[in-house]
Amino acid sequence: MAITMIDGTLFKALIINGAANLKANYQYVDSLNVFPVPDGDTGTNMKMTIEGGINEISTIDEKNIFELTKKLSRGMLMGARGNSGVILSQLFRGFNKGCKDQTKLNAMGLAQAFQSGVEQAYKAVTKPAEGTILTVAREACDKMKLISYSKMPIVEFFEEYLAEAKRSLENTPNLLPVLKEAGVVDSGGAGYVCIIEGMLKALKGEMISLDETEKKDFETHIAQFTVNTQTQNNEFGYCTEFLVELDKERIGCELADFSEKTILDRISPLGNSIVILKDENVVKCHIHTLKPGVVLNIAQEYGEFIKLKIENMSIQHSQLQQVSPNEATHEGQTIVPEKPKKPELRSKYSVVSVASGEGLTATFKEMGVDYVVSGGQSMNPCTEDFINGFDTLNAENIIVFPNNKNILLAAKQAAKIYTESNVIVIPTSSIAEGFSALTMLDLNDEPEQLVQNLEEIIKNVTSMSVTYAIRNTKLGDVEVHKDDYIGIMNGKIVTSNKRRYDTVKNLLKQAKVNEKDIITIIYGKDVPEKTANEFAKYVKKTYTNIEIEVINGGQDVYSYIIALE
Repeated sequence: MAITMIDGTLFKALIINGAANLKANYQYVDSLNVFPVPDGDTGTNMKMTIEGGINEISTIDEKNIFELTKKLSRGMLMGARGNSGVILSQLFRGFNKGCKDQTKLNAMGLAQAFQSGVEQAYKAVTKPAEGTILTVAREACDKMKLISYSKMPIVEFFEEYLAEAKRSLENTPNLLPVLKEAGVVDSGGAGYVCIIEGMLKALKGEMISLDETEKKDFETHIAQFTVNTQTQNNEFGYCTEFLVELDKERIGCELADFSEKTILDRISPLGNSIVILKDENVVKCHIHTLKPGVVLNIAQEYGEFIKLKIENMSIQHSQLQQVSPNEATHEGQTIVPEKPKKPELRSKYSVVSVASGEGLTATFKEMGVDYVVSGGQSMNPCTEDFINGFDTLNAENIIVFPNNKNILLAAKQAAKIYTESNVIVIPTSSIAEGFSALTMLDLNDEPEQLVQNLEEIIKNVTSMSVTYAIRNTKLGDVEVHKDDYIGIMNGKIVTSNKRRYDTVKNLLKQAKVNEKDIITIIYGKDVPEKTANEFAKYVKKTYTNIEIEVINGGQDVYSYIIALE
């Protein structure tokens, strides 16, 4: 007999399989990034966001679908990374709202819950654009509202939902010209389709194992999915991050020929939430594991550590579960339980900024930033990272500079959740904008005037950056070839060249430097100090009336970040 109702137990099986299907395909989703730059991380962000929800529900037995999805939503809300991750968390947060007062749902109830998710997600985005994950979720839901009926088999519901989601995804390039120009579909929509596809597979008995090679029944799948995040005592293991400088003799080949997949294949069985990337002779890795020592031993076989960090998530999770009556809540969901000790004196303002690279972090702190959230391109911080930062401060107003358009929604989501201060998010979409805003920040102003002044400053900043291309493409009049250095100005690729120096010079030629007063050059980890100073000399000689500042940012991925104001 066909299943016509879905409860918490069944939904748990479906969503875990959906997460596993996304995990199996997240690198493909990453590759759909419109820009051919090495920080396409939509799939990674969505994977880590949904895994935050899975960690909340993986060990509980909850038949009530409202209670189950409430816990799922809480985990996703706190773990949301990047715009795609935040939108995904809002889709399931709204889904939970749509399940209110229900212990299980039929097909019509599912359609209503998905509709509630769509409404919640659209509210979360200031200027929703069509041709994105929002469109895919909305159009799939619109169809199901029309065709679902009370006795409709749940498997048929998901078959129709998935078919419409795929049709909508294929149409996204017709709604967003930039997708058509790049020859890709929307990456967020593709990630969402992966999740729904995995849910349908579960209904058909196609459980996806973590090693992606065997089909397991549900109980075995649960055990495999949680073995790397929890022990029998509900321990969550260690968040392990490291940078390894590759050694040619150890890897046994030329640096250019070595793939980070070699390390990935060996450490994958030891953990989850894995993000790994190679930048010339350096491999950067993030993993949640119960055996950080084993992971580090493997990594050291290929080179020497430049930097490493290990944090005990077991303690963090234990604190998260210790709820007291005085804890902050958001729409009935307990978000941040035990608080760290704050400064005794409450100030009028505290400043929080996102940055990556030791040089940038140190510079921002020297400029008066009270708390630096680690992250940026390729490693977007989650909502909880911001809240943890807020909890170290004691201020009436907290000013936040996200410094990346893909981090903006996570910062805004954290601002909505946090109740102990007035959190003001300044919409800086790049490090260049954030740096310029910080130089002009006047904490003697009242909040409204402060925001107005900063937004005016941001408008007058020309933000530029230089990185390398990971594939061939053509965007507008710019022909990009793999491994070219590309120059980006105010979010658009404007030049591409095989030589980095030529790319930087061409970038400045298009920036109307003579109309500006100050240029700040922030050079990355892959740029020697001598090279950066030679570039600065070129700027001084070519543009004689401009003030120049050079900063060793130490950032990954981007050779240069340039602020022109």
